[in-house]
Amino acid sequence: MANPRRKHSKSRTRKRRSVYYGSLENPPLADCEQSGDPKLRHRVCPSSGIYRGRQIIERRTEA
Repeated sequence: MANPRRKHSKSRTRKRRSVYYGSLENPPLADCEQSGDPKLRHRVCPSSGIYRGRQIIERRTEA
């Protein structure tokens, strides 16, 4: 298998990365059915602890 003859310079590496990292966008958000807060899709809602209609995380009440 072929190997590179010389190390790629930092500027060359950073130029390539700038194109990729500049094209990234924020992930799409969905509204929680219970609380209405925005949450990541296919994840448990951090405010209500509910995923797909089931209580996954028990929310503690501060005493």
